[in-house]
Amino acid sequence: MAQAESEKNRLAGRERHLQEIQSFTLLSDVFASVVLKDIPACQHVLRILTGRQKLCLCQVKTQYSISRAVSRGARLDVFAEDLEGNLYVVEIQRKKEPDHPRRVRFYRAMADGEFLEKGKEYAELPELDIFYVSEKDIWKKGKTVYLVRNYLGDGGSVYEDGSHITFVNTEVDDQSEIAGLMQYFRTADPEDDSQDDLSRRVRYLKCEEGGLELMCDITDRIEQRGREEGRIEGKMEAKHESACSLAEMGMPVEQIARALKESVSLVQEWISEGAAPAK
Repeated sequence: MAQAESEKNRLAGRERHLQEIQSFTLLSDVFASVVLKDIPACQHVLRILTGRQKLCLCQVKTQYSISRAVSRGARLDVFAEDLEGNLYVVEIQRKKEPDHPRRVRFYRAMADGEFLEKGKEYAELPELDIFYVSEKDIWKKGKTVYLVRNYLGDGGSVYEDGSHITFVNTEVDDQSEIAGLMQYFRTADPEDDSQDDLSRRVRYLKCEEGGLELMCDITDRIEQRGREEGRIEGKMEAKHESACSLAEMGMPVEQIARALKESVSLVQEWISEGAAPAK
């Protein structure tokens, strides 16, 4: 009986995952990371975004984490390199972001720092293209593509440092080739063959057995990780509540930290914030 119930739950979970997979678009960072990890698919996207039809990638990393010991790290949606050594970053942003330009500035700095090892000359920095793909037209100028350019003084001379930033959105359809790609990002329709290698990759992941198995495994692991993160968050909220209650009873911060097995600084932060809001 228990085995039959377990099998029933497994099949129900798989069916749920299959339905979820069909709803994925390329604005979903989970799905996009799996799709664009495929070199031909990512190459197709970058050829359209750059206008360089002969661009050939040698490697692609997705959800690529860059860590720094004393500063904030970054996780790049796509970090790619072509055969000429040029670098490409694609960031897909669906959430509301209070400061898009500074976010891109930070990503550019992290990408440069990741490449330029200690002892290398600045001249060794490669060309770097950053494409910031957003769901909405964040600049509200009615364009699909916004190129960022720097100029020297009043003369209008272009200032070149080897890096190039382009904002692209899926909201405005100006009938250009890039707009067509962005419209495909919105749907990721496996029946739409308009995007060559990108379409083939999407169809494989959404319709073919090997791709579906891969996506089911990924969504299952994400679901399990979410449950674990939820349990951890719940424990921290309980500790937050306990810290505030013990502080109200007059217990010293150091003693509360020892009782909860947390740092004094974290306990002080909890107490200054007050009780955690009820959900």
